[in-house]
Order: sequence, then structure tokens, then C-alpha cells
Amino acid sequence: MNSTSQLALRLQSRVAAAPKLLRPIHTTALRAANVGTTVGAGPPPKPPVPEAGAVHERVARRRKQAEMLKNARDIRSAQSNKSSGLKRRFWKDVSVVVNDGALQVNLDSRPLRHPLTKEVIRLPVSKQNLATALAFEWDVLSSAQQATKQHLIPLTSLICRGIDIMADDAAATPEASKIRTTIAAALLRYLDTDSLLCWAPPAGEHDLINEAGESLRDVQKRTADDISSFMTTHVWPGIRIEPVLDGHSIFPKTQAEGVREVIQGWIAGLDAWEIAGLERAVLAGKSLVVAARFIAEWSEGQAGVRRTDAGDVFTIEHAAKATNLEVDWQAQQWGEVDDTHDVNREDVRRQLGSVLLLISGTKQSS
Repeated sequence: MNSTSQLALRLQSRVAAAPKLLRPIHTTALRAANVGTTVGAGPPPKPPVPEAGAVHERVARRRKQAEMLKNARDIRSAQSNKSSGLKRRFWKDVSVVVNDGALQVNLDSRPLRHPLTKEVIRLPVSKQNLATALAFEWDVLSSAQQATKQHLIPLTSLICRGIDIMADDAAATPEASKIRTTIAAALLRYLDTDSLLCWAPPAGEHDLINEAGESLRDVQKRTADDISSFMTTHVWPGIRIEPVLDGHSIFPKTQAEGVREVIQGWIAGLDAWEIAGLERAVLAGKSLVVAARFIAEWSEGQAGVRRTDAGDVFTIEHAAKATNLEVDWQAQQWGEVDDTHDVNREDVRRQLGSVLLLISGTKQSS
């Protein structure tokens, strides 16, 4: 074979080994396929059936889960309800009776007792309204289990607090009364951040102004001056109460020398009902000055003030608005948060109402 033949064979082998185009490029328009309807013959296939073993495992797993949920419910019920008797109400009628010169609330024929000391709760005969409210509180309970929840018996808790203070005073000298001393120290701390004495800065361009042309600061100052002047005239004479936050200051100022000592001495002289009521009122409104005036206006004890002027009585509404003045003002300008501002507003009035029932009575204050 000559060289020309060999060259031709090599070219043929190279052409055969070269890759071929699988899809030639062309410009012919494509036509859509016409798919005909497929009609099956015979009945549809049966659905898949799981194996018998898998069914039994799933049923057993669900039964175990249901049993675990039931056990968890039983455990929670046992923790919140130590005895089956708490699930029902063991009394039918609630009444107020006079026994040995004191008022007591009876559940049928059983007297209402202190939950810890088991002593019969006895109230002064001058506090008929308090005894009636206490009886109503127990009459609306549907089970004994509800009586173990503090938020359902707030008046009972407040009365027991006063009884505990009374017992502690009787067991020790006034200087060594542990509960009274602890309460006085805790309440005096509120004087440095009193909600009545914390004033907003002067009104700006976009701040709200009421119909009388007053800003938030103006209303705060007017309210504080009215309450403070009453206290320094009738209850704490000889002292001057100053704002603790004024304007743009962020650090509270302390009161002048002697102010704290006068107020501490007044708290030490309160009776058990008054100091228990003062404690709840301060915790509700975060204001010692407002709570102190509320006690002075309504107490039948030594702290009560016999007013000779024709000024307005300091009611629950006045006290609640004074302690919640800034929140109400901001809610008026920016809107109210549901289930927050409205709940807090009603809770403050409920707390102050229980204090009024505790400290007031038919006995005239001296």
C-alpha cells in the first residue's frame, strides 16, 4: 500500500472517531404534541394496606401518649389540690355575727379563721362594712380550692396582715416589733421615688395641653401642691415636701433634713389596721404621700384627721388619679394599650377600696 492509501485510511478513521451532533441546530418551527385521552380498562387499583404489625405499633404508641397526658393532668391536679375536699365548697351560707364584743364571719356555723395561725378572725364592731365585705368575698367562692389563691381573697389577706401586725406588737415592745419596723423601712424608700413628686420637664412644642392650658408638668405640680399642703398642715406640721425629680434631672433628690424622721415617727404611731392599709396603698400607687393622705382622710383610728374646713374629701378616685397621673396623660396623648392600662387602672382602685374598708369605721377619730 502506498503512502497515499495510508493517508486516506488515517483520515477515515479520524472522521469515524469524531463525536457526532446529537441535536442538530436548525430553524424549523416545533409543533406541540397532540396527546390523546387515555382511557383505562378495568376497576381502579386498591389502596395500599399497611402491615398488621405497623397498625398495632401505632395504636400502642397513641395509647401510651394518652396515658402520659392523663398522668400529667393528675399530677398537676394533685399539686394544686392537696385533698379531694378542696374541689367542693363545704359551706352553704355565710353570715356576720357578733360574738364576745367583736364581729366574726361564719361559714355555716364555723367561724372564719386565720389560714396560718388558725385563730378566729375577729373584727371591731365599728367595722361593720369590712365584715360585710369579707363575708361577701367568701360567699362568691365556689370551692375551697379558690380560698387557697391569694388573688381571689384579697380582703382576707389584708385583714390577716393587720392581725399579724397586731399579734407581733403584742408579743414585743414597740421598739422591737419586727413586722412594723420592716414595713416602715420599706415604705420610707418610696419617698425618694414618690410617683406624686416626680414631675415631667416643661412642655415642648408637640406636648399635649389640656383645655385649661395646662401641660403635664403643670397638672403634676398643682396636684402635688394640694396634697402636700394638706399633709404639712394637718398631719406633718413643720416640714416642707419637695419634688424628687424636677424637669430634666435623672437623679432623685432627697428631702430636707428632718422630713424623713417626721414621717417615720408618724408611721411608727399607726395602729395595726392603719399600717397594713398604708402598706397596701403605697404598693398599689407607688406614692407614700398620697397613701398617707388617704389614711388620714378615712381612718377611724388615731391617724384620722377631723377636718374643720370645707375642702373636698380625698376619695378613691382622687387618690388613684394622683398616683397614675402621668400614665393617664400619656395614654390620652398616644393611646391606651388594651389589657394593660385599663387593667392597672381598675386594680389600683380595687386595692384602694380594700384599704378604705380596712381603716374606716363608725368610731369617731380623735
